[in-house]
Amino acid sequence: MVQKKEKDLKDIEKETAKKEEAKQSKKRSSSKKSSADKKLNELKEKNDELNDKFLRLYSEFDNYRKRTIKEKMDLQKSASRDLIDDLLPVLDDFERALQAFTEDKADSEVFKGIELIYNKLFNLLSQKGLEPMNSMGTDFNTDYHEAITNIEAGDELKGKVVDVIQKGYLLNGKVLRFAKVVVGS
Repeated sequence: MVQKKEKDLKDIEKETAKKEEAKQSKKRSSSKKSSADKKLNELKEKNDELNDKFLRLYSEFDNYRKRTIKEKMDLQKSASRDLIDDLLPVLDDFERALQAFTEDKADSEVFKGIELIYNKLFNLLSQKGLEPMNSMGTDFNTDYHEAITNIEAGDELKGKVVDVIQKGYLLNGKVLRFAKVVVGS
């Protein structure tokens, strides 16, 4: 009987050892599982972070590309700005020459030649985006006009352009030269 009890005791010890081993095995597998979950979460966070970085960089590059395209177009539009600005006094001289001809001389060949050259030059500059300002009779606007002097005028002309001393021009919608005007006060 003692042998049987010893055998039972050994069996119980073996079972207990097996149970302990199973518990430890479970703990190891659950700790492996939790460390794997932890690692998975870390990788997901890193993936989200890298994805966010990528989207920001892509957006920044896209904005850069759009900005450089716009700057390039603006540069092309205004590349001839200096040349056109230098030609404005020549255009003014042609206008003065045309005004100097009296009506009886307006039929002369010289007048027709000057008028032809003026029209060709003006049309060429217009194709490049040059537009004259219509200032006469409009309200004085510091964005387009430079007041040379004020003169007494009636109430209907108060604050309006009474005379244009030098014509103003726009190039592609931007002021190239301010109109020099006389303002009624």
